[in-house]
Amino acid sequence: MKILTWPVVAGAALGIVAPLLTYDGNPGNMGFCAACFLRDTAGALGLHRAAPVQYLRPELIGLVLGALISAYLSKEFRPRGGSAPLARISLGFFAMIGALIFLGCPWRAYLRLGGGDLTAIAGIVGLFAGVMGGIFFANRGFSLGKSAEQSTSSGLIGPIFSLILLVLLLTQFKFGENLPVYFSEKGPGAQHATLWLSLGGGLLLGVLMQKSRFCTIGAFRNFVLFRDAHLLNGVIALIVFAALTNSLLGQFHVGFEKQPIAHNQYVWNFLAMALCGLCFSLGGGCPGKQLVNIGEGNNDAALFVLGMLLGAAAAHNFALAASPVGVTQSTPYVLVIGFVVCLYIGLTNKSKI
Repeated sequence: MKILTWPVVAGAALGIVAPLLTYDGNPGNMGFCAACFLRDTAGALGLHRAAPVQYLRPELIGLVLGALISAYLSKEFRPRGGSAPLARISLGFFAMIGALIFLGCPWRAYLRLGGGDLTAIAGIVGLFAGVMGGIFFANRGFSLGKSAEQSTSSGLIGPIFSLILLVLLLTQFKFGENLPVYFSEKGPGAQHATLWLSLGGGLLLGVLMQKSRFCTIGAFRNFVLFRDAHLLNGVIALIVFAALTNSLLGQFHVGFEKQPIAHNQYVWNFLAMALCGLCFSLGGGCPGKQLVNIGEGNNDAALFVLGMLLGAAAAHNFALAASPVGVTQSTPYVLVIGFVVCLYIGLTNKSKI
């Protein structure tokens, strides 16, 4: 069996880069979290006003642009879209709600485990359960439909938006007194690594993730359906290298208590990530893959990410997001709504033969 594959290289790179970014200033065990960073970006753009979580994260900008560079060099930039747009936005919305109840995306779940945070285990088990739900629907003909080819100019909208965000980050430009770009003065949003290190790390991971097709959701799905461990080996490499890097940097702390930006309400961790896993499975991949797909010109992925931005706004505007103290009173209700929406989408969208 070949061990050194592209997914292993990509997973190992994420396991090294993320702890280094934490060491340089990013929040603990959150060196590279797509959901948390999209939430911070939503706050920076004024979509929510939770002052501690507002920052234009250069890691995400780099991820999209790195994927764009890799896709162009490998001639895999293929603009496409138009498949079930409202369903994708809805799935992205509730995927973000689940992630902010768990306090992390699938990447962060594994990075938390790689930092010794054992509270992540319930979330990872939930993620697997959600993917199994996606497989259930797929076996019964679920499909969001076939994407159509689009123009190059259309496929470049996502990367151009990323470049605009980079300009706003570099200049901290304000549109006027009533609509500035917001930056946290304290809290997780104010904890960030050096801009150029963050951007460079994102660019590197964007190239490797695009080249490898790395996806934490596909890793489970392919192993269950086809006994194909190609992507799963990349996830294992992520955890192993994150643990090694954190140990070398003095950031590895095993336990359930006092873990950075995490809570130990295991039932809610499980259910929140089960919702995430189901949304990501139905939507075609984890948030990291969705961002990489934007770099490939995929506007369906852009709509999913738009849904995540809207979900982040709702989570903080309506007190749906959890905190290290635990979940809110709204958690049971929003999770039920999310599962109902997924059930509706899973049962009503079928492939047309």
